[in-house]
Amino acid sequence: MSTSPEESELQNRQSARETKPERQGEPATADGDPKSYQAIQGDDAVEVILEPVTSEEDGRQQEHQEETQRRSDIAAASAPSAVQAAVQHELEKDAGSRTFTMRELLNGLKDDQNAPDSVTSGPDSSSPHSQENSQPQHLTYQTNDAMELINSVTGVDEEGRSRQRILTYAARRYASAIERNPGDYDAFYNWALVLQESADNVDPDSSSPSKDALLEEACKKYEEATYLCPTLHDAYYNWAIAISDRARMRGRTKEAEEFWKQASDHYEKAVQLNWNSPQALNNWGLALQELSAIVPAKEKQSIVRTAISKFRAAIQLQFDFHRAIYNLGTVLYSLAEDTLRIGGSRPAKEVTANELYSQCAIYIAAAHALKPNYSVYRSALRLVRSMLPLPYLKVGYLTAPPAGNPVAPHTDWKRTQFVLYHEGLYQLIQDEQKQMRRSLSGKPTDSGNVKKPAVKVDIPDIVSVSACSDLTLPPGPALCIDTIDGPAFFVADSWESLDGWLDAIRLVYTIFARGKSDVLAAIITG
Repeated sequence: MSTSPEESELQNRQSARETKPERQGEPATADGDPKSYQAIQGDDAVEVILEPVTSEEDGRQQEHQEETQRRSDIAAASAPSAVQAAVQHELEKDAGSRTFTMRELLNGLKDDQNAPDSVTSGPDSSSPHSQENSQPQHLTYQTNDAMELINSVTGVDEEGRSRQRILTYAARRYASAIERNPGDYDAFYNWALVLQESADNVDPDSSSPSKDALLEEACKKYEEATYLCPTLHDAYYNWAIAISDRARMRGRTKEAEEFWKQASDHYEKAVQLNWNSPQALNNWGLALQELSAIVPAKEKQSIVRTAISKFRAAIQLQFDFHRAIYNLGTVLYSLAEDTLRIGGSRPAKEVTANELYSQCAIYIAAAHALKPNYSVYRSALRLVRSMLPLPYLKVGYLTAPPAGNPVAPHTDWKRTQFVLYHEGLYQLIQDEQKQMRRSLSGKPTDSGNVKKPAVKVDIPDIVSVSACSDLTLPPGPALCIDTIDGPAFFVADSWESLDGWLDAIRLVYTIFARGKSDVLAAIITG
């Protein structure tokens, strides 16, 4: 069977983009995760300052970093393909016109080409779910405005022009669906996706239409969709992405500040409706991080710490979510810089700048271990590797029972130094502080008065790692590492210290489970 040039081209491109972003539910990246804008594009930027990254950069994407440097990944990379969005399954709803499949769009496009003067109402014009309702006047105006914007987008090359023809066709279908049923929230949502992707198809040098105008129109459609269906979390998520794009166009201005606040609010709503979304939490953290760079200094610390909590929550939902891991490292680096700049006397329990730098290095090292081919992570690691307590990943204090006696009386528990690296967590009992060195096997050895580790947990033996509140343990924030030989309990110095230990141990185990322990070993042993 012969196919038209448009159909062949689209089928080839659809096959080539099987793993590319899709704005259906949560926009997906090459790894199947939503992503947003890329703040760092290339090695040089990291040498100056660490900034967040959310793009899924495979080999092909890295080759185009310079070309996409000024593009927003929240809309471009997280942005769904409107063509693929048209393929999505029909959402459950009481009434309204269904979305259109790729095959229907292709057939409809061929019909339009064969009969350009005809007026088609779409493949589902006789759908029993369609409702002939009169369209409110304000929706008519919005429909006209949106179609004018869509029709004025041409694309920057032949591929872009071909893609835009399908986007324009899809927009007409969704406009037709809304004319038949103004309560069709799916049609509003899908039309917003079309507008959002069309914004990415605008020539960067074009002033008419502007990318901002298309994104503004997309936001209006998301607003209509969420008004009709307040539980449509995908719409809140993509709406926040569009707002974030608009904010980035405005730099560090008061208007941008308001946009970042709106984006944060919409991510919060998306998370409230769908708590199991590490991508939404990651993007929420990024929006807060951008906001913290604009607000007055007295508000910054609170916003930064909230951003940290969002990145950490994303990691807890997906332990190998390397973008959130890296972003947590960047925000800790920024916090360390601020802490160092402010200086002066600080409360004894407050984390020092050096401790923040060390924490930052742990997350960046972990992100690099999970994705060693990412140039952004590699460049960042060169900047922060010296901040690690080499030859270990983490060194700190925990209160633990004597080795082999986890139920020892509280009086027998001692606060001692522990080290964490790619092979395990080990306790050091020492008469005086000595510098540790490694044997050829990579395990701690005696140096001076340093004794062999008394309590140890090997990474391969770990089953789970969690905070616990067992009343039989000494008071304080407790940590339980369940192993194949039974549980091991520890008590951290503070809740913040507990979070650091939980993250570090989970990350080392995740790296081991992903078969990347050798990469981590190379990082900390040089």
